[in-house]
Amino acid sequence: MKKLGFGLMRLPTTGSEADIDMKELCRMADTFLERGYTYFDTAYMYHGGRSESAAGEAIVSRHPRDSFWLTSKLPTFYLKEKGDQEKIFAEQLRRCKVEYFDNYLLHSLDERNYATAEKFGSFGYVAKLKEQGYIRHYGFSFHDSAEVLDKILTAHPEVEFVQLQLNYLDWEDERIQSRKCYETAVRHGKKVIVMEPVKGGTLANIPPEAQKLMQECHPDWSPASWALRFVAGLENVKMVLSGMSTPAQLEENTSFMGDVQPFDERENALVAAVTGLIKGKGAIACTACRYCTESCPKNIAIPDYFSLYNASLSKKDAGEEKKRYAALGEKFGKADDCIRCKKCERVCPQHLPVTEYLPKIAELFK
Repeated sequence: MKKLGFGLMRLPTTGSEADIDMKELCRMADTFLERGYTYFDTAYMYHGGRSESAAGEAIVSRHPRDSFWLTSKLPTFYLKEKGDQEKIFAEQLRRCKVEYFDNYLLHSLDERNYATAEKFGSFGYVAKLKEQGYIRHYGFSFHDSAEVLDKILTAHPEVEFVQLQLNYLDWEDERIQSRKCYETAVRHGKKVIVMEPVKGGTLANIPPEAQKLMQECHPDWSPASWALRFVAGLENVKMVLSGMSTPAQLEENTSFMGDVQPFDERENALVAAVTGLIKGKGAIACTACRYCTESCPKNIAIPDYFSLYNASLSKKDAGEEKKRYAALGEKFGKADDCIRCKKCERVCPQHLPVTEYLPKIAELFK
């Protein structure tokens, strides 16, 4: 299986997040399969709950079931009472129009969600699903420290793989611990599926001086391709997910991901230098997963405001960003509407201090 997976998290839309452009998605899915790539990754909550249904319509209903792999996830953070995981899984099968999932994951485990999974016996539940033929393989996606990952894998050596956030920007980051988590998974003998290799687009839009370094080394490699190649070349990486929003992104990614080699010493040194340049800009390391917006009682457009803030860093005049901030404020809560309940911080996979950033953004764009 080729190492590029189609992440159905940032699909083309015609309006809001839930308004998926189905015609465009069908064309992209067809092209993806035609080029020999077969792995699709969705989840219960993506695109306001529409991603799984979109997968059912664009992929399952239009292609032979044995021509692709479909992966979804059990949202442990939605489990409140006995029977919830059974109801959610039955709904996922209906949404996706399948009788089984090729891969199935416990979604976004950290110390808190792991405690929920243990409370509801979720590891045993997915093992039973495999015995019954409803899933073929199971694992979990993870957002916490290497220490917590080691704890989970020690307690549950039966899992077959781990999905980790790996990219060169987070490789030595002490908050995300990409390298440490990868090495922990390898030590436990688990294959790794990569999520956020381009960090929500951050590594596709790098500072000009960083882009110049990359072009001098490989003139025909885009910044996004550098990010994908970095993780795809890791020995124990089985699959790299990319949330592709446009045909152009899919065109580029499928053009080189069929045959990727590990980075050499010079290339590793270069991405380390680029990491320093990016972090020196002070950008907010948001991947726009939008988990925070679901929990915000004030409906604050947190990822959108972070994106505007990051865009303003490279400009002397943030006039355009101020206009877009005002327009968003007509539809959503503004940055200074934050009541510091910290619900956003409890679900943020990046562990960002959201309630510290929002007042700064409000002051910048007032």
